[in-house]
Amino acid sequence: MARYPVFTFVFLICLVLCTNAQQGGTECLKANAKSCGECIQAGPNCGWCTKVDFLQEGEPTSARCDDLAALKTKGCPEDDIQNPRGRKQKLKDIPITSKGKGERMDPANITQLRPQQLVFELRSGEPQTFNLTFRRAEDYPIDLYYLMDLSFSMKDDLENVKSLGTALMTEMEKITSDFRIGFGSFVEKTVMPYISTTPAKLLNPCTNDQNCTSPFSYKNVLNLTKDGKLFNDLVGKQQISGNLDSPEGGFDAIMQVAVCGEQIGWRNVTRLLVFSTDAGFHFAGDGKLGGIVLPNDGRCHLHGNMYTMSHYYDYPSIAHLVQKLSENNIQTIFAVTEDFQPVYQELKNLIPKSAVGTLSSNSSNVIQLIIDSYNSLSSELILENSKLPEGVTISYRSFCKNGVKGTGEDGRKCSNISIGDQVEFEISVTAHKCPKKGQAESIKIKPLGFNEEVEIVLQFICECDCQDKGTPNSPECHFGNGTFECGACRCNEGRIGKECECSTDEVNSEDMDAYCRRENSSEICSNNGDCICGQCVCKKRDNPNEVYSGKYCECDNFNCDRSNGLICGENVSSVELFRKERNKMSAWSSACTSTSL
Repeated sequence: MARYPVFTFVFLICLVLCTNAQQGGTECLKANAKSCGECIQAGPNCGWCTKVDFLQEGEPTSARCDDLAALKTKGCPEDDIQNPRGRKQKLKDIPITSKGKGERMDPANITQLRPQQLVFELRSGEPQTFNLTFRRAEDYPIDLYYLMDLSFSMKDDLENVKSLGTALMTEMEKITSDFRIGFGSFVEKTVMPYISTTPAKLLNPCTNDQNCTSPFSYKNVLNLTKDGKLFNDLVGKQQISGNLDSPEGGFDAIMQVAVCGEQIGWRNVTRLLVFSTDAGFHFAGDGKLGGIVLPNDGRCHLHGNMYTMSHYYDYPSIAHLVQKLSENNIQTIFAVTEDFQPVYQELKNLIPKSAVGTLSSNSSNVIQLIIDSYNSLSSELILENSKLPEGVTISYRSFCKNGVKGTGEDGRKCSNISIGDQVEFEISVTAHKCPKKGQAESIKIKPLGFNEEVEIVLQFICECDCQDKGTPNSPECHFGNGTFECGACRCNEGRIGKECECSTDEVNSEDMDAYCRRENSSEICSNNGDCICGQCVCKKRDNPNEVYSGKYCECDNFNCDRSNGLICGENVSSVELFRKERNKMSAWSSACTSTSL
């Protein structure tokens, strides 16, 4: 049997009570907020009591920050609780366009996405949510640019592409009444080891007396036009060229097509890029073979419709291409031969809103390939957003055709969308911290491959209204060492403490109360003193002979057993020792119970 079973039982109860007291307190309290602004950033359910006499003796300023219900329970009137809430406002909300029968619409006046602009006032941890609606417009204009590999192996394909313009125009009229087509070609960087630089080969890189044109990197042959016959005429005059290695410089050409919008004539409509080849591709890093080490700058370098910097800049990376294609709302169709299907399927997986079609050996099926790929791309809706500010997250919930839930990352994708189908997205934006004071941010959300977008201006709630009514250099804050606001002192730089009574040169931590709490305890100075600049100053007793002592005021000389009013001596019997220990544990139990309450 235990020697003192009652003593052991009381000790265990006290341990449980103390543990619960230490683990108590809300997340708002644990934030140890020194101002109203810090408090409301601690969580959406945190409020700040501005009532001047709200705090009990010995309570730190941070006790003003608590759960809303807890503040009311502790006696803070509702009118004295600062609890700003976030809100949203639509600045631009043009209805989606409904096209009348036979009506011809200006692309600039067609709206498929709403709303177009909002303002969010965000409080940390509190999401703001809105609904985004998209509906595919009928007879929406299309620009298609045909980018073709003109290395020697594509000789037969060029013959079939020469009549592509008028034939494709005829087929595309079934989809839209506003269609334009353009043409460009590419071969390779014009340096060794990609091409032969001997004078004769620079004039004619082909063998067997074939008449070929000089090698080039990328050439814009025809700006986007509605004239299908002009397309046929200009493409009919093109000649095959040649190079030495198997991979081609197609990435250089794609980059220029994406970023040279003015030269090529892209409109703000559906933009399709058909990339036709029977070979692989060079990408970032391969330029070192030719002594080219400068990264691709992602800018337009067309002069006389020729890319003039292929010898100066490396090939672009896949990620760089993805960025530029997305920025310019270009959807890519890779029309490649069967041998290179696996390579371009992998590339498709890295480039959103792209498709791969199998090109016949002589490109005779190119028109059907384009039609099928366009239908596949246009029936898929994928939302993307611009880079989020630090501390901001976004979530998507989609309601696709016939109520089907969306797929893809965070439900951003809807499939099988036909002309006239409407889909909805529920989008939530949450801030988890505040940026610099007064700083506003914005994010943009758009469907990949479309020119329309919604802009969300983000404003952050980082301060309380009461802070605007503060008194700078207030005498309430230790001889003017702070601003008295929201019922408490906000200290000037270099000052800390409940009343800004301490200098940071003297105290190393803003959480000075931490120096006044024993390990694993929430009591400041054991509830027997005040924390002054990180040190406990013990309370005085009415009886000058009774004193608190110790670093945390945890000791005293008046809670021992007494005989005839005098503190008992140390030479006591075992029975008296047990009584002394029992009384001490009783005092501990009372202290723990008080703490838990």
